[in-house]
Amino acid sequence: MLKKKLLNLAKLIFPIHRSITGEGNRNTLKLLQNINKEIRIKKIKTGQKVFDWTIPKEWKINSAYIIDPLGKKICDIKNNNLHIVSYSKPVNKTLNFKTLNRKLHSIPSIPNAIPYVTSYYKEDWGFCITENDRKNLIKRGKYKVFIDSKIFNGVLNYGEAFIKGKSKKEVLISSYICHPSMANNEISGPVVSSYILKYLKKKKNKFSYRFIFIPETIGSISYLSKNFKNLKKNVIAAYNLSCIGDERNYSYLPSKSNISVADIISTKVLKKKFPKYKSYNWYDRGSDERQFCSPGIDLPMVTLMRTKFGEYKEYHTSLDKIGNVVTSNGLLGGYKLVKNIIDELESKKYPIDITIKPLALNKCEPFMTKRKLYPTTSKANNSNYLKKYMDILTYSDGKHSLLYISEHCKISIKQTISIAKKLAKTKLIKLN
Repeated sequence: MLKKKLLNLAKLIFPIHRSITGEGNRNTLKLLQNINKEIRIKKIKTGQKVFDWTIPKEWKINSAYIIDPLGKKICDIKNNNLHIVSYSKPVNKTLNFKTLNRKLHSIPSIPNAIPYVTSYYKEDWGFCITENDRKNLIKRGKYKVFIDSKIFNGVLNYGEAFIKGKSKKEVLISSYICHPSMANNEISGPVVSSYILKYLKKKKNKFSYRFIFIPETIGSISYLSKNFKNLKKNVIAAYNLSCIGDERNYSYLPSKSNISVADIISTKVLKKKFPKYKSYNWYDRGSDERQFCSPGIDLPMVTLMRTKFGEYKEYHTSLDKIGNVVTSNGLLGGYKLVKNIIDELESKKYPIDITIKPLALNKCEPFMTKRKLYPTTSKANNSNYLKKYMDILTYSDGKHSLLYISEHCKISIKQTISIAKKLAKTKLIKLN
């Protein structure tokens, strides 16, 4: 049963201690590779420039804990990966409570949760603890702090798979692999993505499909720095999968343009299949869509979610667990959403890979009569006939797809194609 397979993969990945670099990422990618041998594990060396960023050093964590004045071990990462601030440097020292307390992180409003805290780009250290446990710490005496970690020149890893279709035009599906032991915010994306990949490779597809499994932010920036020219040329729709494994809702965050094929197909499917879904706008962004839609990149990426990141109380805490937040039914629902969108993209009714380029033969409206696209005798009922031609022309600016024009102008896709071909024949537009 598919939902059992989705859940089992999530359970395999969940305990691995990941960060933006390191052995945990490689082990995660190897598990995903067991599901789909097409995934290639790639690397970028520490210190390499990627746009305005630099690939950071690799981080390895072996053990970390605190021993309180009574000899009790607390904040042990063997009990929960989130106890350590990600990228903490090595520490072996004895501290009083006041000094230690400044290096502890908790959430007063969620007293039973361990927060997720990072310090990627500044060498530092710290521990994360529940607010309840923090309140019960002994105020007198000495604490022994031990972190066995290493920060060194290494690599950043990511996974990539490509499924060739009939067309060179691509659909990009991205998810990230850098958060340790958080089920919805992290695990759900790669799990759903892995089984969508498995689904696509078993069928003949109109479009080609590219899957990437990357560390959030630095991973997407790194990938784009190497591949954005090819992506700009070929990608017609892109999907970021995040927080897609709970049962609470379905959510959609549009691309920056809000008019891409990815936007139109996503909203079409959501309205039909999941009508109670929640729609956000570009100002609510917060995941890797920021990089893929950034100025100079401007790929048509939307983010698909169940409950949006930051909108559920367990977000970025130890409470974001399998069973507590992510379920087999939730993962299956996320899978079905993405599959339905893919199936809609693949359906023959949409000429998604056809783009329109304007031909600057005329400024203002072209003279339609001389092209035999408008009657020589003007009558009241001619206006509706002409309006469809002019509506299609007004959006034939190289920025809007035929699909968008059809949906926006409320003209059937069949008639939109027919009119577009007539306009192309008279050299008012060019169809690619």
